[in-house]
Amino acid sequence: MASFIPRASKRLRLGAPSSQWICNDCRRTFASSIQSRQQQQPASSQRVGQDEKTTHFGYQTVAEDLKAGRVRDVFSSVASNYDTMNDLMSLGIHRLWKDHFVRSLNPGIPPSSRTHHPDQGMKILDIAGGTGDIAFRHLDHSSTINADHHTSVIVSDINPDMLAEGRKRFAASPYHATGRVSFLEANAEELGAVESGSIDLYTVAFGIRNFTHKQNALEEAFRVLKPGGVFACLEFTPQLSNPLLNAVYKRWSFGAIPLIGQIVAADRDSYQYLVESIERFPSQQKFAGMIRKAGFLIPGQDPKDEVVRSGWEDLTMGIAAIHKGVKPA
Repeated sequence: MASFIPRASKRLRLGAPSSQWICNDCRRTFASSIQSRQQQQPASSQRVGQDEKTTHFGYQTVAEDLKAGRVRDVFSSVASNYDTMNDLMSLGIHRLWKDHFVRSLNPGIPPSSRTHHPDQGMKILDIAGGTGDIAFRHLDHSSTINADHHTSVIVSDINPDMLAEGRKRFAASPYHATGRVSFLEANAEELGAVESGSIDLYTVAFGIRNFTHKQNALEEAFRVLKPGGVFACLEFTPQLSNPLLNAVYKRWSFGAIPLIGQIVAADRDSYQYLVESIERFPSQQKFAGMIRKAGFLIPGQDPKDEVVRSGWEDLTMGIAAIHKGVKPA
């Protein structure tokens, strides 16, 4: 995978700081998109009461209790074109990232580790995994690499349309009727249907940036995992490591992706939101700090060190990153 997922290149040292650099044309695109959508919304949806808690929905500020519904609407809109959406967002590389993500986790229990319990398998919870992209990879890896035909996956998503796509795909797969996959419609911030300490591996790919309360979701992940269980997240990052490539990528993201979304899926607004949501996601270091705050041990990080300096792997010059945490045994 090294040839497909190069490490982040050295930073180019420029005179002006680049961490927040966005071109003027892109800013005009953002403003135009936001203004257009606000004009289309009822006035009541644009006003937020003084006492209401607010959060971001892309570059808009909305009441917290409205965000989940809006995110649900976005993914209902793109559910049938989900693969196309990810191809546009990642220039098609998301398939390689997902392959690498799952291989790095090595799901399943190899025969040498289950000599006394031949029917033993891992219990995996895949959050925001409606269409089954990651779940298929978990099951394929456990079956073909670890000869484990007992590992199972719970595919959880807040959006019923995404889950419907996943059910459709699994119904046409060899895993249909094997009892190794189940579906759960749930909010990742409140996983009441999942018992505490019942999960071996918790994964979320390209989903956590859409959560209203990310810290709550991380704490729920900690709760449902068994001691020694692993939290793993694959997500886009807000900034590339190379400032020049970052500038080019921003022009592509904000200029081309919403336009292509309009042409391919007749849905510019959803794609505009998805691009904006990446910009609002925490940096790798900050998100790793949030994972540790939830109680996880960060791989390669001294628990006594106040500053988190590791725990993530940048992919393709930092377009995306893999984060991991381990629940203390």
